[in-house]
Amino acid sequence: MEKEKIKQKDIKEDIKEEKGNHAQNQKNASIKKSEGEEKKEATPEEKINNLEDRLTRTLAEMENQRRRFEKERSDAFEYGGFAFAKEALNLIDNLERSKISLENDETLKKTEALKKISEHIDIVYKDIISIFKKNYIESIKSINEKLDPNLHQAMLEIEDDSKEPGTIVQEIQKGFMMKDRLLRPSLVAVSKKTSKNEDKKGVVNEKDEQNREKTTKNSS
Repeated sequence: MEKEKIKQKDIKEDIKEEKGNHAQNQKNASIKKSEGEEKKEATPEEKINNLEDRLTRTLAEMENQRRRFEKERSDAFEYGGFAFAKEALNLIDNLERSKISLENDETLKKTEALKKISEHIDIVYKDIISIFKKNYIESIKSINEKLDPNLHQAMLEIEDDSKEPGTIVQEIQKGFMMKDRLLRPSLVAVSKKTSKNEDKKGVVNEKDEQNREKTTKNSS
């Protein structure tokens, strides 16, 4: 009796499993059918258009890569020595500092030794500038030029009513360009008008002087 019950239970489970498999197979068949229908929906013209679109995108990407490569190669050829040139500017700075330091040395002033050393420093300096020019590295014009933020960096202002405000009146450190690229900006001082407080003070002092003169005349 118990064996019979177990056998009936196994038969029910087999039937249940078979129904489940059948339902899953129907579901899979439905999915495949829908996918097949979706694939069938694309017409030959649409397929051609899709291929043309993909091909156009691929060609455009290849062209962009080619242009980037050409630009990088051109920059490497044109500005390959940019970093070296930027470091080499320290040579000019050190030469200028050395010359100024020697000229301010009280023990060397007005001596033949200082004169000869200065001449040699000038020769080396001119040679370096000449080499720079041959490699398209040139100094930036500053003195009496209007301040250009792209080329100059203002470090301080100097009162000077004889110049337009923003005119460069002093060069603290020389700037340089390499072709159309900035190696380093010029460090400069620019002019500004006399402050209004001083102008007002001058006017007040002038009035005081006039009042004193009037007082002196009246008392006499």
